[in-house]
Amino acid sequence: MLEAREANLTIDLCLRVGEVLLSSGAGAADVTATMQGVARELGMRNADVDITFTSLAMTYQANPEEPPLASARQVSRRAIAYDHLTQVDHLVRRVLDGLVDVHEARSELAQIVSTGHDRKRWAVTGGWGLMCGGVAIQLGGDLVVIALAVLSAILIDKIQDRMQRRRMPSFYQQVVGGGVATLLALGAGATPLSVNVSLVVTANIIMLLAGIGFMGALQDALTGFYVTASARLLEAFLATAGIIAGVTGGLSVARALGVRIPQLEPGVANLQTIGMLAMGSAIAAAAFAYSTYAPGRILAPIALVAGLAMTISRVVELADVGRAWAVAIAALFVGLVSFTVSGRMRVPPLVVVVPAIVPMLPGLSIYRGLALLGEGGSATSPGLLAMVAAISVAIALASGVILGEYVAQPLKREAQRVEARLAGPRLVGPVHVMSSTRRRRRKRAEAAREAEEAAETGDGS
Repeated sequence: MLEAREANLTIDLCLRVGEVLLSSGAGAADVTATMQGVARELGMRNADVDITFTSLAMTYQANPEEPPLASARQVSRRAIAYDHLTQVDHLVRRVLDGLVDVHEARSELAQIVSTGHDRKRWAVTGGWGLMCGGVAIQLGGDLVVIALAVLSAILIDKIQDRMQRRRMPSFYQQVVGGGVATLLALGAGATPLSVNVSLVVTANIIMLLAGIGFMGALQDALTGFYVTASARLLEAFLATAGIIAGVTGGLSVARALGVRIPQLEPGVANLQTIGMLAMGSAIAAAAFAYSTYAPGRILAPIALVAGLAMTISRVVELADVGRAWAVAIAALFVGLVSFTVSGRMRVPPLVVVVPAIVPMLPGLSIYRGLALLGEGGSATSPGLLAMVAAISVAIALASGVILGEYVAQPLKREAQRVEARLAGPRLVGPVHVMSSTRRRRRKRAEAAREAEEAAETGDGS
């Protein structure tokens, strides 16, 4: 049993690790299993972890006759930083392998979270612009549409960054983002330039949707963390509502000024458009990963996975399969390959999964629904159907990826015993199964330590 001082340090380390994972979009099941695994490795067996989205609590009682040790930590809302997530994941693996103790782990973790990012802020802003440019290519936009999408994304990121520094809630940031995208596109449409306004707005809607945690929310619901899942779904709903408010506000202004708002009709697909879809998706996914500080070594694999997933989605959709089923099959492919790709590139699967599905987010359906709802009258029913289609696509994406992880990452029998609360695959954190060699090595070390303690006791007596 650990001394009270060591136990408190261990609890604090686990809570800090869980805070980084949870704020980066990891599921509550992954965070719980990782915290319990670290605590177990450092000598705290049967520690209890409780997660409620904005707070983490951990309790440990070594002996029923002794008072339990308990501590809690609030999870601050931070921007996604996949470099910190990857470094913490590597630290957890070293702890589980017995390479670092609690003091070394605390020192390394403090250095990770206090150190800034290698990429300059202007480069991240450029990454967001490149992402929207890739989405515009994916949607079939011309050079004017691509340029406007890039410009709008850069402007939105600058404004949202300033709002975030002033601690403005994310809802208002989304409202401003949707409004800026719409007004800029409508302003360009009012000029003599030939601009497809809806393509520009759709590209920026996908940018705004990319930061919403649909994946973590559905993973929490599937793994039994219903309170956290409900909170994340409410956050996603508010963020999406902010986009709707911003876009509809811009559309209302345009309608009041007499600007005609065109409806986007998808063109006939052919080999060239499928190629453009794949290329645009690859650019958008890699740029999103770059903007969220993913390690540089994983950008090319993410681009390849996203391009293939979009190709699969389009080919399946051309076979008269519904949009939701098409993206579900593509997301299943992402889930199947992300475990292998992330293992080879030494990053958590979450770093591959989230950017790869970003190009398939239902920005087009949301734009159609907003435009139709804005018209009112007989267009209200088609608008509602478009919004329902968008929700079904979002659910299909998340559930398809998680199903792919279930198939690609089956839990071993011993891991199921060790991680009793885990009810699904791991998108963050290693599935720690102690090998027979390491088990024998640990038994020999424990036997040697006991013999040394017995010898010291004998000498003292």
